[in-house]
Amino acid sequence: MDARAAALSALAQFQVTETTVGQALQRIADITLEAVPAAAVVGMSMLGEDGRPTTAVYTDVESPAIDEAQYRDSKGPCLDAWRNNVVLHVPRVADQADTYPGFAAACLQHGVQSTLSLPMRAGSVAVGALNLYAHVPDGFSDDDASVGKDVAAAGAAVLVNVSAYWTAFDLTSQLQEAMESRAVIEQAKGVLMGSNRDLTPEAAFDMLRKVSQRENVKLRDVARRIVDRRGGTDAVAEAP
Repeated sequence: MDARAAALSALAQFQVTETTVGQALQRIADITLEAVPAAAVVGMSMLGEDGRPTTAVYTDVESPAIDEAQYRDSKGPCLDAWRNNVVLHVPRVADQADTYPGFAAACLQHGVQSTLSLPMRAGSVAVGALNLYAHVPDGFSDDDASVGKDVAAAGAAVLVNVSAYWTAFDLTSQLQEAMESRAVIEQAKGVLMGSNRDLTPEAAFDMLRKVSQRENVKLRDVARRIVDRRGGTDAVAEAP
């Protein structure tokens, strides 16, 4: 099996239910390093939580430093590959000093002399860019670019699927928590109404709400405390 087939096979075998986004990122970087031996360093640029580009994962500490020069200038091959959905091959970094001054200076400072930046896009979703760095001029061939492009596309699809799964998982967990909260609140209302037959459901809920505000405790936790005490009128005795 050649490098391209091996890499795509490895990416196709991802189990999204068993892989976090962070684990998927690292595995994609490692697979890329195996698929393109000319690369000494592999990094991945994506949007951070603050909405700015960041190096989400890397195989060598050189990558963030080189990438940061591009983010700082808002100019560089990885950003252009990401923005324009194109493969950007820089055979000789020194030749890009005028076009990408910050990037070129950072590369040369870290001994990187050629780079390959590949867009990571799944359908219409621009995930980021896969960045490959070599310590020699003309480090990447046309075949490397072709393999890298396929790996980047497959990796983007994996990330979208993993992200979608965990987003859905989080939403499901939140809905489940909301349902459980509602159930315990209803139970607590029933306990209060059982100890005072003059209480309406609305009045019982209002008592819970006032205790929650007074004690700065979640309404669900107040309700759970009352249910656990089974008849705990003492928990709301001071409610105005």
